[in-house]
Amino acid sequence: MSYFYVVGFALKVGQLLLMLWGWIISLISMSWFINGGIMSTKNDLLGDGRKLWLVWWDKISAYKIYNFYFEYFSPKRFRKSWWRNLLVTWVLIGTLFSMWVFWYMNSQALEKRKETLASMCDERARMLQDQFNVSMNHVQAMSILISTFHHAKNPSAIDQGTFARYTERTAFERPLTSGVAYAVRVLHSEREHFEKQQGWKIKRMDHSDQVPVPKGVYDGEESEAPEPSLIQPNQEEYAPVIFAQETVAHVISIDMLSGKEDRDNILRARESGKGVLTAPFKLLKSNRLGVILTFAVYKIDFPSNATPDERVQATDGYLGGIFDIESLVEKLLQQLASKQTILVNVYDTTNLSSPISMYGSNEFEDLLEHVSPLNFGDPFRKHEMRCRFKQKRPWPWLAITTSYGILVITLLVAQIFHATMNRITKVEDDFQKMRELKKRAEAADVAKSQFLATVSHEIRTPMNGVLGMLHMLMDTDLDVTQQDYVRTAQASGKALVSLINEVLDQAKIEAGKLELEAVRFDLREILDDVLSLFSGKSQDKGVELSVYISDKVPEMLIGDPGRFRQIITNLMGNSIKFTEKGHIFVTVHLVDEVMDMTEVEKESSWQNTLSGLPVADQSKSWAGFKILNPEGSNSSVSSSSDTINLIVSVEDTGVGIPLEAQSRVFTPFMQVGPSISRTHGGTGIGLSISKCLVGLMNGEIGFVSVPKVGSTFTFTAVFTNGGNSSYSQKIQQINQQSGYKEFQGMKAIVVDSREVRAKASRYHIQRLGIQVEVVIGLSHGLSVMSSGKKVIDMVLVEQEVWDKDLGMSALFVSRLMNFDQGVPPKVFLLANSVNSSRNGHATLGNYYPYVIVKPLRASMLAASIQRATGAKNRGNYRNGELPSLSLRSLLLGRKILVVDDNNVNLRVAAGALKKYGADVVCADSGKKAISLLEPPHQFDACFMDIQMPEMDGFEATRRIRDMESKINGRIQHGEMLKEAHKDISRCHIPIMAMTADVIHATNEECLKSGMDGYVSKPFEAEQLYREVSRFFV
Repeated sequence: MSYFYVVGFALKVGQLLLMLWGWIISLISMSWFINGGIMSTKNDLLGDGRKLWLVWWDKISAYKIYNFYFEYFSPKRFRKSWWRNLLVTWVLIGTLFSMWVFWYMNSQALEKRKETLASMCDERARMLQDQFNVSMNHVQAMSILISTFHHAKNPSAIDQGTFARYTERTAFERPLTSGVAYAVRVLHSEREHFEKQQGWKIKRMDHSDQVPVPKGVYDGEESEAPEPSLIQPNQEEYAPVIFAQETVAHVISIDMLSGKEDRDNILRARESGKGVLTAPFKLLKSNRLGVILTFAVYKIDFPSNATPDERVQATDGYLGGIFDIESLVEKLLQQLASKQTILVNVYDTTNLSSPISMYGSNEFEDLLEHVSPLNFGDPFRKHEMRCRFKQKRPWPWLAITTSYGILVITLLVAQIFHATMNRITKVEDDFQKMRELKKRAEAADVAKSQFLATVSHEIRTPMNGVLGMLHMLMDTDLDVTQQDYVRTAQASGKALVSLINEVLDQAKIEAGKLELEAVRFDLREILDDVLSLFSGKSQDKGVELSVYISDKVPEMLIGDPGRFRQIITNLMGNSIKFTEKGHIFVTVHLVDEVMDMTEVEKESSWQNTLSGLPVADQSKSWAGFKILNPEGSNSSVSSSSDTINLIVSVEDTGVGIPLEAQSRVFTPFMQVGPSISRTHGGTGIGLSISKCLVGLMNGEIGFVSVPKVGSTFTFTAVFTNGGNSSYSQKIQQINQQSGYKEFQGMKAIVVDSREVRAKASRYHIQRLGIQVEVVIGLSHGLSVMSSGKKVIDMVLVEQEVWDKDLGMSALFVSRLMNFDQGVPPKVFLLANSVNSSRNGHATLGNYYPYVIVKPLRASMLAASIQRATGAKNRGNYRNGELPSLSLRSLLLGRKILVVDDNNVNLRVAAGALKKYGADVVCADSGKKAISLLEPPHQFDACFMDIQMPEMDGFEATRRIRDMESKINGRIQHGEMLKEAHKDISRCHIPIMAMTADVIHATNEECLKSGMDGYVSKPFEAEQLYREVSRFFV
């Protein structure tokens, strides 16, 4: 009775579990299938193999699916017309599935039984084959022994007694042989002498005993073998047995050539030089089934590479090993514990149509059979072992019970189907609510993008006016206090614009709309600009700021300079923010240079740094980069002769990043601690944006940071080699007035005891064309100058070396004052700030060396040297901008149309262009721009705002391009004379987009509408120069 209670309780628990399972499946499947969740998980669940299905699914309207579902699968209609059909389908599927499970598990069990039989059969075949090989090797060794001690000795060292005792004592080494015998080769002419010598007549073998036994003929019963008869006297040669093991001593004096099987065996053995086997036959005396392994015995001086004829001539005799197959296989099987599990049959399958059974019975119950090949060393004879189980296969109870259980579960699920459908009704109601929420979320996302675009435009537009007017105000006569106020206002405005840009960049990243440009740019000029940006802060803190770019990095690259500048600015800005002493060092190398690690490891050592302070090991910052790993060569980035893989490191000696905060460094809007934003400022999204930009450049970014030591950020980026082009040559011609030709051939000495810092200084000085030699001290510098081998034009001394020994510094100055080899070289002091260079001046009398305040840049170095040498300053550099004279040479006399609906923006743009000599005409709408640019006109370029009332800049540009296209077409077809448009180039006026909307006004959209360039508000002289120079150079 208790048994039934247990069964009933188990059924109740199973029913509850199945109800829970059905409820979960119905909830997930219905909501996932209907609300479009299949689309959000298509990459994970469907994979690449169902892309066609996804394309078809995308084409189906969600509204149609929604209506179809509620038309045919609504609760009432579904319960009336579909429940019964669905229930029958479920039961049918469950039944078929249970049958499939039974078939699968049954087939698996059968396959396992086959594998077990194969393993056992292969094991027995391997053991039989291995033992046969041992016996065969020993028989072959005996043939060599007979050749050596019987035929090579005179008189022979072996007789029948010796041979019998030896073979009996060594029988354990031949476990499969029942006897060994040796037959000597006797020619017909030697027969009479041989028979007299042996004392017996050569006898022939009964022919019936040498016939192979066909399959099924031999029944294992013993019969009395007939006595051998005398040999016929008409044979050419004989092979009588002269030595034999005691077990087969009855074969002595029998001619082995008289039996057909033995004759064939002997002839093949002496021609091949290998052991050969006979077909199974009844052995003499024992009348049991066996085979004979025969080896030819050759003369001892027989060559190994002899021909078959030479082998026959060199044959002395034949050694045979007799194998009683039945007893041997039985002994082998008795060694195995599972010998009763399977039945073993051994066959000679040389003749496939009629195989010969060598061992075993043909009576069996199980039809499953496995065949294992046997290799006994004779390629002519084929053997195999066939195995079967003794007992029939048992019933597959596991498959039966499992399939029956699945069938029971299917019926239980059908029982609770009604409850599941009630749950579906609730899921449908939830689906309607989720669908509404999804619509609201999508609308909110669109509203967010529109809000960001609108706010961007509305904030940047007045900021453009503020910054533009402040820039124009700086060109007026202001006292020192007023200039300080204007600079402060400009810095605040630029900080606000930078914050807006970061927020908008983050929005672009989230929307997947961030794009990169592909323009030619100078990497060294960009880093000079960034150095100029942070030079004031580094000088105020006394932090040394330096850049080194490897000579192997090309001069011009193709990529997005603005985004590269943004990454460097973010990383250096963080370093400046968190570094109070020491240095910030930026290095740029090719990835190939870093692979060997020799030079970079030297730079990263604690004993050899820019400031002498310890730094974090920068090699750990790129430890996880795929491109630097051995398998990184197979990365997705295509490598070619024009591809440039850069690795950039920004090293500082700041406070470092706490270990607990390092995992969230690249998380947007996350900072190290709650007081960081109050202490150092910032929004916490710079590194997140930098990581995204590095990814767009097919690179990787990483860092290593040690608290209270410093941090090193490293990233890679892929660019294209810019090479030399007419464009870059023209730019160089424009910059000739600020070039460095006057420094060509000059020689300088850099005095610095730190190798890394000296290397960075040499890099900047060599950019001017000056030959540089580095020495570690002032005394070494005096030695170089006094040697007279080269004329030194200038000496650049590191502030640390100068202040370390003021007495040596005074001696150095005194020697220079009394320099007797022409004009003494100019002395420059490399200092981190102006104040740090004043301490040692008092001890030098009236001599004051020229001071160059770091960070070093090519333009600043050139200006300092020009002032010291009295040469004319060829350019007025301001934060790395191009000379104003170059921009003026481009715009002077050019007639430019500026189109903007905002009066302030018109004034700012017009003022910036007029400053450089351009003739500016303003228009406040797209329609006016179309009327002014209707061919023929006298304008050289047009700056057009994008967002304007009535007609935006895109539409206005399209209409202008349509007018130009019509004019060009009429000229080409001869409908209009060329004299009416003498300057054909005027029929395509350069139009540059000018807008504050940095989300929608992308370069792709501008090009699509026919524009030639893009300038974001607020713009400065450098932006104008970069765009205008594309058309006026």
